[in-house]
Amino acid sequence: METSDEDLARAAAKGDADAFASLLRRHYDRIFRLCFRLTGRADQAEDLTQDICAALPLKVQAFQARAKFTTWLYRVVVNAAEDARRRATSHSRAAAGWGDVEQMRRAEATEAAEAVDWLQRAMRSLPQDLQETLALTLEEEMTHAQAAEVLGVSEGTVSWRMSDIRKRLRAMRQEELDQ
Repeated sequence: METSDEDLARAAAKGDADAFASLLRRHYDRIFRLCFRLTGRADQAEDLTQDICAALPLKVQAFQARAKFTTWLYRVVVNAAEDARRRATSHSRAAAGWGDVEQMRRAEATEAAEAVDWLQRAMRSLPQDLQETLALTLEEEMTHAQAAEVLGVSEGTVSWRMSDIRKRLRAMRQEELDQ
């Protein structure tokens, strides 16, 4: 006479490896078929079946024989499929969120690169003395006093040049926008 699933499950819960192996032999195909019906894809069903079989030695310890073993096993499979679906949805949302962040980061980097390119082109169109003044003071690299010392001019001259540079750059930008 064949040992019942419930008796095998109780023995497996107590650590009987042979009982556990017998349960797997009996029900592996059943687990896979249900996984396939729940996922609709053979590769996902295989992965899910393997995950369930790997977790089953611990899960079988919770089997209390209140229902048939197969009923309990189906519940384990359905729960595992729901968990996998939730994880996939969470990963998908997270990936989409990271995709949005990456797109924003790239757009900001492109915008910054375009601004730097524009500024470099605009600087080349300035007279030499204004180019030098802007290069020294750009992004607060040097104070007006420090730039004046390097250029051999007064601090007031550097300030006047910076004012002139700002006017010229604004005019260039406006001209481009008007075109």
